[in-house]
Amino acid sequence: MIDVRRSDARGHADFGWLDSRHTFSFGSYHDPSHMGFRNLRVINEDRVAKGKGFPKHPHRDMEILSYVIEGALGHEDSMKNGSVIRPGDMQRMTAGTGVTHSEMNASETEPVHFLQIWLLPRAQGLAPGYAQRSFPRDAPLTLLASPDGEAGSIAIHAEARLSVVRQSHTVPLVLGRNAWVQVIRGRFVVAGQILEAGDGAALSEVAEVPLEGSGEALVFDLA
Repeated sequence: MIDVRRSDARGHADFGWLDSRHTFSFGSYHDPSHMGFRNLRVINEDRVAKGKGFPKHPHRDMEILSYVIEGALGHEDSMKNGSVIRPGDMQRMTAGTGVTHSEMNASETEPVHFLQIWLLPRAQGLAPGYAQRSFPRDAPLTLLASPDGEAGSIAIHAEARLSVVRQSHTVPLVLGRNAWVQVIRGRFVVAGQILEAGDGAALSEVAEVPLEGSGEALVFDLA
């Protein structure tokens, strides 16, 4: 079974410096029929103007992933981490018992385009933590995040596996029989449905996710 969420059906917030598309309910956008999928709670596609960004603000009890599509994202947090996240990088912040952070466009001349992803952790009250890793940008399939850090992926405190697919490939589901596909660019056919940039889809009661096409898509394996 596949349930498609088209790009233009997402929530939208435009603050001038920030243009954000919400796959699931977030902030002032509330849709009771789209509160998340399994333990995937947020996928925000954000475009931040040059020199702008999110000043320091708090989070707790959430696994927060950032995936940069274009540009550079500057990160600082209360754990004394400071870094720049670029295309091909994956960042994980475990909010746990509480953390404050800022995410700013690291460029004064170009916008930054990235996905902000929230996953419900497998337990509350975890110690805050941070990880960042660079991955090849030309591989057809790369595992970016997993509970045990398998195959060089970032370890996350959530029952989920996250892969990026760039050409036709079948992704087996390991943690369960549910998946979310989020297309970043290009076009893929998934379970007979054409998905383009910004489109997402939930798949239930399947053992694998076959993608036909090319571009860039994230595949979440969700318990």
